[in-house]
Amino acid sequence: MKPVPHATSLRRAPVQRRSAERLSRILDACADLLDEVGYEALSTRAVALRAGVPIGSVYRFFGNKRQMVDALAQRNLERWSERVALRLGATGPREWRAALDAVLDEYLAMKRTAPGFSLVDFGNQIPVGTRDGEPNHRVADRLTGLLAAHLGRVPDEDLRRTLLVAVEAADTLVQLAFRVDPEGDEKIIAEMRALLRAYLGRVLD
Repeated sequence: MKPVPHATSLRRAPVQRRSAERLSRILDACADLLDEVGYEALSTRAVALRAGVPIGSVYRFFGNKRQMVDALAQRNLERWSERVALRLGATGPREWRAALDAVLDEYLAMKRTAPGFSLVDFGNQIPVGTRDGEPNHRVADRLTGLLAAHLGRVPDEDLRRTLLVAVEAADTLVQLAFRVDPEGDEKIIAEMRALLRAYLGRVLD
């Protein structure tokens, strides 16, 4: 089992394997319940019951459900980054279009299949539909490191700004695609890919 990343919302980081496994079960239960009952009906007691742990174990890590959902978002970012890195490892160096497909494909796969992801993804969107820019900045930072290494570029501010604009554009268009179709409208997703390729080509070609 991979360790859960130490989110800033954690009251106490797990040290022993047993503690890390318990934290993972808590976050799994949180994700499942988000899909089943939504954020408003989510409770720490329900999460503890679903995870099969004492309520005190939940409070050992989190002061409230908001902190728990924030930690789930951080775990989502780490898992997505790992999936993208694996895809990049199988992609030829400097092939940025294939790298872009890996980034988008792994995000869409998680959005369609990962429990709780549609509500949380990489940053808390509670109440539903509210977003701020912070999660996209985190994604842009992570992509700058991943793609710079893969493409043999310097991870400078120009690359980060370009990727931040791309992330913001993709975020808006993905939301549109999933409003049109719960599984993501493929025609809108195709338009998004074409838009991003045209924009990034100015910098990465």
